[in-house]
Amino acid sequence: MNHYRKELWFEIKNRRQLINITPILVECLVESKIQNGLLLCNAMHITASVFINDDESGLHHDFELWLEKLAPEKPYSQYKHNGYEDNADAHLKRTIMGREVVVAITDGEMDFGPWEQVFYGEFDGKRRKRALVKIIGE
Repeated sequence: MNHYRKELWFEIKNRRQLINITPILVECLVESKIQNGLLLCNAMHITASVFINDDESGLHHDFELWLEKLAPEKPYSQYKHNGYEDNADAHLKRTIMGREVVVAITDGEMDFGPWEQVFYGEFDGKRRKRALVKIIGE
């Protein structure tokens, strides 16, 4: 069995941002030379998520509104976690959206359904953040 590991770094300019990382994962898969196996991609920050969904701007807007209803950023005082930090909402949003994805690899390609894409979602940005890619197989 072969394995491949790479850290992906992002300069997050906003507090919340979604980045389609599918093309980067395709590059990682090519670099790995693995034809059949599994690709894991996970956020390496407790306020970030990696998830699979459609790359459609209306849906991304809907995610923002939905997450803000479930875990509103303000008022900061509504959260016991907020004291030194003001990111309790980001922790909750990450829990809702999930930490990682695992994608099957067959004949050197990710096995996706129609419209599926992989996203890095950051909920407490404005700084450098990262995700991990691990590919195992043959």
